Amino acid sequence: MRTFRPTLAALPVAFCLAVAGYIHAQLYVRSYHAIPYIGTSFRWDAAASFAVAALLLVRNATVLRVVAIGLCFSGLGGFAGSRTVGLFGFTERGWQPAPQALLSVLAWVAALILLLVPFRKQLIERRVPRALGAGGGE
Repeated sequence: MRTFRPTLAALPVAFCLAVAGYIHAQLYVRSYHAIPYIGTSFRWDAAASFAVAALLLVRNATVLRVVAIGLCFSGLGGFAGSRTVGLFGFTERGWQPAPQALLSVLAWVAALILLLVPFRKQLIERRVPRALGAGGGE
């Protein structure tokens, strides 16, 4: 029987996703549920963030890390879109609602850093042995 043992790397990523999910759930319940399309996207973001966070604690699989990266980029894209061109006619200004806007952006950026740095290391580790082996130095 396999014991439940989350990987150390998955814990901070899961925490960041859960924070962003909680913020979106809180905003949805408080007022965003009444905004067409935006409210639904907040609900789905919260559900997906909680689900991926929980699944990362069970198994830190590559596919889950890729989905987590997608969630972070979609959240940051939605945040940027709502403050520039607008989304479905909805726009916000600056860091409103405060402090939720800032906290969710920080959670997404932190999760991205925690997720992308190991991917970068994996890519470098894969390239270095190939480059060394291709030269036929020995």
